[in-house]
Amino acid sequence: MEYVVRVPAPPLDRFIDDIYYLSGVPSHRRMNVPPMPSAHLFLNLGEPVRLWDSAASGPPVVLADGSFMGLWTRRFLLGYPDRVRLVGVHFKPWGMSPFVDVPAAELRDRAVPVDAVWRRSWDRIRDQVGDTARADETLRVVETELRSRLAATPSRGLDLVRYAGSRLAGLHGAVPVGALTDAVGVSGTHLATQFKSYVGVTPKRVARIYRFARLILSVDARGPVDWSTLAPAVGYFDQAHFIREFRDFTGHTPSQYLALRRRFPAAPGFPPDAGPMPAV
Repeated sequence: MEYVVRVPAPPLDRFIDDIYYLSGVPSHRRMNVPPMPSAHLFLNLGEPVRLWDSAASGPPVVLADGSFMGLWTRRFLLGYPDRVRLVGVHFKPWGMSPFVDVPAAELRDRAVPVDAVWRRSWDRIRDQVGDTARADETLRVVETELRSRLAATPSRGLDLVRYAGSRLAGLHGAVPVGALTDAVGVSGTHLATQFKSYVGVTPKRVARIYRFARLILSVDARGPVDWSTLAPAVGYFDQAHFIREFRDFTGHTPSQYLALRRRFPAAPGFPPDAGPMPAV
């Protein structure tokens, strides 16, 4: 698989972690994706990708074109075709708001077609990219589209959430909400309301996801893993709570997760393998 990543230039980098291009033959056809501190724009330039929500029964959602996906608070499964060609945008948890006129809560744990959010834009993007554009050309087209969609003046509420969210990111979620409200100088109720408006969830939920992301990205399954040391180091001080949250977020116990990682090692230096894992 080819994975090419681009960090956008300012001011996009205040809201976007990266834009990436993924193509080729997937090593695994189905991937189990735990919650990560990111909202997502998914532009499928190849055959359809399928998404199963772990909290829903029934058939998968078919991602045939482009989709906006708000912050996911639970795991989901992605089913890849024989060959993949797609572009993705990793927004910061609050980063999608200045690009779309849709409440964040309506995009949480959902995949919404691009044309339902950006009217009549998918065909234009697809026409500019075509079927043969190189990765760098494709990323440039998407970055230009994002730049044209960025609101000229983000609201004061978004500035507050961006500041508080950046503190959560810098501390990997290991900060009490009370300390966070003291740092930003607003009440807990006000901060929670603003986070629900611009992220779709409370700051406490965002902190949980940052904390878990730090944990899962810290695991090196090639050697022994001492969960009793690693879990407290990232902020889990209750063993039962740690195991319960780990299972909720991955569908596995910690020992099952390690066994799976050792059976199907992540490709070194390949970020798409870092958090997601094969679904078997």
